[in-house]
Amino acid sequence: MSGRLTRLTLRALDSLTALLPRKDSTPQHLHTGRRGEEAAYFYLRRQGYVIVSRNYRSPRSRSELDLVGWDGDTLCFIEVKTRTTRGLMPAEAAVDAEKQRDLSRVAREFLRKIKGDPPFRFDIVSVYFQSGVEPDIELFRNAFSIA
Repeated sequence: MSGRLTRLTLRALDSLTALLPRKDSTPQHLHTGRRGEEAAYFYLRRQGYVIVSRNYRSPRSRSELDLVGWDGDTLCFIEVKTRTTRGLMPAEAAVDAEKQRDLSRVAREFLRKIKGDPPFRFDIVSVYFQSGVEPDIELFRNAFSIA
């Protein structure tokens, strides 16, 4: 219930800010990505994940971890890929070997900062937005190993 109330409140606030005059020079694909991360966050919470970090950055890497959360006793590093069409290639395919290496570097740094040696994995969430319907969200658990 509280997740639904939070989501409705955030949507209401987003709608209200759209009424305010402003100049927005942010590219559309970044807005889409943020919406996708927000949808993935609430989806994962409904799946029982406990999210502990959003957009974790390291000064030593150009990449960021979109979401970090616990799925039971397993620490999950979650990459979110958002698309507005299903096109030629699925969204999760964008997490190629180079991206996996970048995410692995940041994850190693995150792991050095926490106590213990928890089991961990890398998940990918694909989010597809289509006009007039709820987002289509797909979770790929243990999508790749540390590179």
